[in-house]
Amino acid sequence: MGVVNIVLWLVGVGLVAVGFNRARGPWARYQDLKAQDENVARYRAWRGGPRDDGETGASVAMAILRRQAQVGWLIAGVGVVSVLLGFIVR
Repeated sequence: MGVVNIVLWLVGVGLVAVGFNRARGPWARYQDLKAQDENVARYRAWRGGPRDDGETGASVAMAILRRQAQVGWLIAGVGVVSVLLGFIVR
């Protein structure tokens, strides 16, 4: 084990922690908005009548939250790759 291995492990673990923390909040809020949106769709289908399928504030917020969560998971993924590189590099 060299210094490079330890540095890669520490950087990887740090990136996984940062990525997970960045993704957790937006992903939870996205799931809440998605559930609300599905509930509204069921209600409108039950009630009948015309539907407005245009872009809403909730759909814009869901897109933003989904993107923030994706960035967080990408950071965590880079951290996992860094940890794996720490085991491969000699």
